[in-house]
Amino acid sequence: MLIYAVTILVSAFLLFQVQPVIAKIILPWFGGSAAVWTVCLLFFQMVLLLGYLYAHAVVRYLKPRVQMTLHTVLLAGSAIALPIFPSVAWKPTGTEEPTWAILRLLAVSVGLPYFLLSTTGPLLQAWYARRFQGAIPYRLYALSNAGSMFALLSYPVLFEPVFTTHQQANMWSFAYGVFAVLCGFTAFRSGSGVAAAESVEEEGGKPGWRQYALWLLLPASASVLLLAITNHLSQNVAAIPFLWVLPLSIYLLTFILCFEGSGWYRRNPYLQLLAVALGSMAYATAEDSTGNVAVKVMVPLFTLGLYTCCMVCHGELVRLKPHPRYLTQFYLTISAGGALGGIFVGLIAPRIFRSFYEMPVGLVVCAGLVLWALRMDPGLSSWFHGRRGAAPVAGAALAIAMAGYLGFHSREQSKGARVMVRNFYGALRVRDTGPATALDSVRTLTHGTINHGEEYLNATKKHLATTYYGPNTGIGIALREKGKDKAIRVGVIGLGTGTIATYGRLGDYYRFYEINPLVPWIARTQFSFVPDSKAKVEIAMGDARLSLEREAPENFDVLAVDAFSSDAIPVHLLTREAMDLYFRHLRPDGILAVHISNRYLDLEPVLWGESRATGKLARVVDTEDDDAQDVFGATWVLLARPESGFHGEELSGSAEIKPARRVRLWTDDYSNLFQILK
Repeated sequence: MLIYAVTILVSAFLLFQVQPVIAKIILPWFGGSAAVWTVCLLFFQMVLLLGYLYAHAVVRYLKPRVQMTLHTVLLAGSAIALPIFPSVAWKPTGTEEPTWAILRLLAVSVGLPYFLLSTTGPLLQAWYARRFQGAIPYRLYALSNAGSMFALLSYPVLFEPVFTTHQQANMWSFAYGVFAVLCGFTAFRSGSGVAAAESVEEEGGKPGWRQYALWLLLPASASVLLLAITNHLSQNVAAIPFLWVLPLSIYLLTFILCFEGSGWYRRNPYLQLLAVALGSMAYATAEDSTGNVAVKVMVPLFTLGLYTCCMVCHGELVRLKPHPRYLTQFYLTISAGGALGGIFVGLIAPRIFRSFYEMPVGLVVCAGLVLWALRMDPGLSSWFHGRRGAAPVAGAALAIAMAGYLGFHSREQSKGARVMVRNFYGALRVRDTGPATALDSVRTLTHGTINHGEEYLNATKKHLATTYYGPNTGIGIALREKGKDKAIRVGVIGLGTGTIATYGRLGDYYRFYEINPLVPWIARTQFSFVPDSKAKVEIAMGDARLSLEREAPENFDVLAVDAFSSDAIPVHLLTREAMDLYFRHLRPDGILAVHISNRYLDLEPVLWGESRATGKLARVVDTEDDDAQDVFGATWVLLARPESGFHGEELSGSAEIKPARRVRLWTDDYSNLFQILK
C-alpha cells in the first residue's frame, strides 16, 4: 500500500500547490481582480471532473495492462508543458473578456499536468482495490485531501514569503517530473500484477437516482459556498493567496474528516451548529453589504460557517457512499457536483445577477438540501413522520425564514439604486441619498462595500471635489502646485466617478486609465465630473500597466494611482517595475501621487521601500474627515525625483514617510500582502 499512498500524497500536494502559484502569476495580467481566483477555481474543478471521468472510463473499459500503457504515455507527454510559467504572449492586449482568456491561458500552461494529477486519486484507489481484494480504498481519499490541504496551508507560510513566482513555478515543475516517474512506476506495478477476481456481489445494491442526485447536489452546495465566501472575502478585504487558501483548506479539511475511516461527522451536534452558522452568515451577509462588519469578525465568522456547512454536506455525502464497485462513479459524481458549483458562481452568477447574490442562494440551497438528505434516510423516517415530526418542521420553517430575510434585504438593497450592474471586475451600484433640492444630498458609486466616489446633487455644489479628493488631500495639493502658472497634463489610474476631473481647467489634459468597461458609462451618464470638466478628458481602456507599457512617454505633470479592486490596490501597480514605468511617463519635475487609504492593508511600508529602491523622495499627506464638504479622511503618498524635490508652497505641509514596519521590496516577481494586513 505504501507506493500507492506516497504517489497519491505527492500528486495531491502538487495538485493544490499549483493553484495559488499560477493564480498569483496571472493575477496582475487581469487587473488584480478577485474574480481571477474564482475563474481559476472553476478551471481546476472542470479539469478535476475530466480527470475523474478519465479514471472512471479507463478502469471500466480498459484491461489493466492497457490502462498502464496509456497512462504512462500521457505522463511522458505532459513534460512538454514544463516549466509551467506562462508566456507573456498570453497577457491581454485590450478589453477582451477576461474569463475566457484566463481559461485558455490555464489550459495551455497547466492543463495537461493538472489533468493527470487529478486522475491519480481515483485511478490509484481503483487499482489498489482491484489488486488487493477486499481492501477499503476510502482512507486513501482522506490521505489525498490531507496532501492537498498541506499544499495550500504551506503556500502563504513557507513558499510565498520566501520564493519569487519564477522560483515557485520552477520548483513545482521539477517536483512534477519526479511525480511523473513515481506514478509511472506505480502504474507499471498495477498493470503487471495479477488482479484478484472481482466479487459479483454488490453490497447495498445498485445506487438509485436519488442517491446519485445527492452525490451531485451536496458537493455542489459546498462548492457554491466555498466560491461565494472566497469571493466575498477577496472582494472586500484583498485578493491575496492567504484569503484564497484559507477557505479552500477548510473545505478540504471537511473532506478529510468525513472520509477518514472512523468518521468525524456526527449529526448531533453538527445539525444544530448548521442552524447557527446559516443564520449568522445570513445576517453578516446582509450587514456587510453596508460595510458594517469588521474584518476581524468577518473572516472568522465566514470561515467557521463554511466549515460547518461543508462538514454537514460532506458528512451526509459519506453516509451515502456506495460499495467500492461503484467507487469511480461516486468520485465522478462528486467531482461533477464541485464543477457544477464552480460553473454557477464563476460563469452563470455574473451574467444573471446584478450583485453578489450567490451567497444568499448558496445558504438557502444548503439548508434545503440537508433537509432533503435527512428526509431520504430510511433510519430517520420516524423522525419525519412520528411524534418527533416537529423537528423537521422547525428546520423547514427556519430555512424559509432565512430565505425570506435574505430576499427582503436584497430587495431593499436594490430598491433605492439608480444603477446596479455586475461583471468580471465586481458589482457596481449608484444610489442617491435624497432629492436634488437638498443641499446635502449626494449620488454615490460603490464597488462591493467600498465607496468609489460621491457627487453633490445640488447644482451649486456639483463642482466640489469630494470624498478622497478634496483640495487639501495629497492629490489636491499636487494638482494645485503643478498648475500654478501653466496648463498641466494629468494621468489617473482608476476612473471611478471621475472626481479628479473637476480640477481640470481650460488647456489642461486629463487621461484616465480604466480596466472595467462598465465604469466609463457610469462616470459619463450618472455623474458630471467628467462631462463638465473644462479640461480635455480621455479614457484609455484596459489594464493601466499594460497601457502605459505600450504608450510613448506621456510627460505627465501629475500621475495619480487610484485603482481600487474593492478596498485593495492591485499588487502589480505597486512594484519596483511599476514605479520605474510611472516615472518614465512623468516630466523631470513631475509628481507621482499614490492613494493608499485602506481599511485592511498598510501600504505605507511598500511605498517607503519603493522610494528607497528607486532613489525617489517620498512624502505622506494625511487628512481628516470634513463632513461639511463631504470629504473623507485620506492618505496619499507623493513621490518625486530628488532634483525637483518638494519645495513648492503647496507641498510644505507634507511629512516624511516613516512606516511602522519594513517589508521586502515588491517586484513583479515577488509580493506578499499577508505581511501588511492591519
